[in-house]
Amino acid sequence: MPKSITIHDVPDDVCQELAARAALAGRSRTAYLRSLFDIASRPDAEVWVARVRARKIPTDSAISVEQVLAHRNADVSAFLHESE
Repeated sequence: MPKSITIHDVPDDVCQELAARAALAGRSRTAYLRSLFDIASRPDAEVWVARVRARKIPTDSAISVEQVLAHRNADVSAFLHESE
């Protein structure tokens, strides 16, 4: 069941900025803030890196920076050609 959250002592400039961002997104401030909660369903960077490292250790896999960049460049190139 959804819960309510109240945040006290939010500075006026922060409230104004949130209202402006919500307006740019075409949403109410409440709807805009609710959309930010989706972040909580994804791991933060530290947790993600820890998970990747934990998976890498058992597989003992290794890939060089050059290989990663080559694959990235190939993906970007394929994407650009698909959009033409």
